[in-house]
Amino acid sequence: MRPAEAADLRAADCDLPDSGWGKVTLAETKSRAGRHFTDDGATHERRGLKHRGRRSTRTVATPPVLVGLLRQHAELYGLAPDGRFFRGLHGGPLSESVYDRWWKLARRAALTPDQAASPLARRAYDLRHAAASLWLNAGVPATEVARRLGHSVAVLLKVYANCIDGAEDSVNGRIEEALG
Repeated sequence: MRPAEAADLRAADCDLPDSGWGKVTLAETKSRAGRHFTDDGATHERRGLKHRGRRSTRTVATPPVLVGLLRQHAELYGLAPDGRFFRGLHGGPLSESVYDRWWKLARRAALTPDQAASPLARRAYDLRHAAASLWLNAGVPATEVARRLGHSVAVLLKVYANCIDGAEDSVNGRIEEALG
């Protein structure tokens, strides 16, 4: 998910089974636009998914570890009145500055000083790039990676084609096998 999609995630959007893979169906997001750019003067604006029609949805498989974390989060902290998993201090939308501040703290705690000084996972958004790289390097077809990220295959390959690394021996073996 994009950070704005994750920040606006609602329990109604999720199928979180007791075990195994779940799924999240994204339909819209509440992005920060700024008071000057919305019709009603609010800082956040509800809109459709990025690069999609207003009523389009995107369903994404959710790995068991994330299913468990979301279930645990809802149990420990409850949900906002509108069903959101994550909320600001006073119950409103989770602001970018808040999750950015927590991201930086978590990054410093989890990484070595050299890693923390590097560009590695500098922004929460970088997790999308890491996921795309992981999936492509694992051999997940580009069409499926693009679908999960909400991209076309052309955009996926333009942005992520250079991340496929370390698979030369494996690829050579597959080509050899195909040649017989």
